[in-house]
Amino acid sequence: MSTFGFESTADEVLAGKDLHGRTALVTGGYSGLGRETARALAARGAHIILAGRDATKLSAASDEIADQTGATINTLVCDLASLDSVRAAAKEALQRFDKIDLLINNAGVMACPLQRTADGFEMQFGTNHLGHFLLTNLLLPLIEKGEEPRIVNLSSRGHHITGVDFDDPNFDSRTYDPWLAYGQSKTANILFAVGLERRLANRGIHAHALHPGGINTNLGRHMSEEETAALLERIRKAAEESGEKPEPFKSIPQGAATTCWVATSDELAGRGGLYCEDCHVAEQDDEDAMGGVRSYAVDSAKAEQLWAISERMVGETFAY
Repeated sequence: MSTFGFESTADEVLAGKDLHGRTALVTGGYSGLGRETARALAARGAHIILAGRDATKLSAASDEIADQTGATINTLVCDLASLDSVRAAAKEALQRFDKIDLLINNAGVMACPLQRTADGFEMQFGTNHLGHFLLTNLLLPLIEKGEEPRIVNLSSRGHHITGVDFDDPNFDSRTYDPWLAYGQSKTANILFAVGLERRLANRGIHAHALHPGGINTNLGRHMSEEETAALLERIRKAAEESGEKPEPFKSIPQGAATTCWVATSDELAGRGGLYCEDCHVAEQDDEDAMGGVRSYAVDSAKAEQLWAISERMVGETFAY
């Protein structure tokens, strides 16, 4: 079992590791958890590719991380809410880079009002899942060239809220609820890891999903004070029902720890399709409000169903 836990930081998880020669692409890499993940990996010698939709913010974050760590930092403009942008970014990456050892699918939006992506998808499902689905598959030629490559999907305990509605994932006919949409997208992040693992494990590529913890980052930028208060009350009630105390928020360095652990831990070598939290592999649990992975999120049949509708929605098939 891991010796790390809730309070561990990214630097503590990576202490003593030599990541020279490793290349990590981090989506959403110029702020919050993505930036801290990139900085921590760079501090151990990794070559970092920061991906995000804002070129100015990418440049600023790249310069700062390079100054802090001395590592090589590249940037890649990619708007996950536009399939055209994702395709352009993947094409550029294939031309510019030699390999990807670690793909950290970190970017995301949470509990936003009803919005549509450039392609008409519900914003949270479109950005958090479909954008990463297409990007990951298009980057596979680089990932295959990596050394013991891993794909890391940032999910959330929010997946406890709901599974994926395969009949109406875009809220075209059902009433939109920002938290149902968020929960659905986070379940999709886990199911995507399960689907990737089934397809790629025999090539030595392993995929995982994780809950970073509750962290006060700009992920919640769409939430009003009332919505934030309602979220905290929901967490309090869930803890009360399970007879536990609510977990405190993590700091950003603590929040990035599980990502860094999943990306580099020797304990996960040769394994995949797992969901992790607090630097541990989580148990399957359909009752505990304060932890564990729901069975519907690791169901292989549902993972295949998600893969099929995702291919239809992005208009491209990926046969491995």
